[in-house]
Amino acid sequence: MTPLEIRGISSMATRQVLAELGAGFAQQSGTQAAIESVGGVDAAKRVAAGEAFDVVILASDAIDKLLAAGHLLPGSKVDWVHSGVAVAVPAGAPLPDIRTEEAVRQAVLAAPSISLSTGPSGVALAKLFERWGIAEQIAPRMVQAPPGVPVGSLVAKGEVALGFQQLSELLHVPGIQIVGPLPPAIQITTTFSAGVGAHSQQVDAARALLAYLASPAAAEAKRKQGMEPA
Repeated sequence: MTPLEIRGISSMATRQVLAELGAGFAQQSGTQAAIESVGGVDAAKRVAAGEAFDVVILASDAIDKLLAAGHLLPGSKVDWVHSGVAVAVPAGAPLPDIRTEEAVRQAVLAAPSISLSTGPSGVALAKLFERWGIAEQIAPRMVQAPPGVPVGSLVAKGEVALGFQQLSELLHVPGIQIVGPLPPAIQITTTFSAGVGAHSQQVDAARALLAYLASPAAAEAKRKQGMEPA
């Protein structure tokens, strides 16, 4: 008998933790979870275009939009992890002070090049730079990471002097130094949620996976990847 397999899609930010939790779920349930990780914007577009997935794992607001449009089963949303933003520089570069909001502002103003993700954290940071009144000043130095390309990889290549991305996406990138998380006053926390695809043929197995992702058994893997249980 062929083992049951459920198909899912997620944004890049949760790729590492989902690989670990998918293996744990398979061991516990006997059901394999094949979860494709792509840029969050692209993932949402594919689901909205009608591509069939058993589970969809994205930032909470993206899941809400897909639910409202009927692409996910009503009532299937589960919040499962919180993810914060960290700052990175190339390996060997001096570490800027990021202990306070003003220190981060000065570090951004001093950086010859800056990059943000294309996801929710990048949008929030762009708004922060506008609030600080420096958006126009730093615009020529902003390097946009293409969807699905980690900011950390641009930092590692030396294309970016100061990179902002979710800690989970920076942890395993060689060639960079993680300066630390943003200070509490300006920390940007993204809640990742999951829902069952409206066209899923494996609804019970999909719900079981979402329950596992939100369970205490998943907490250690989340913390290991720089995240917190929701």
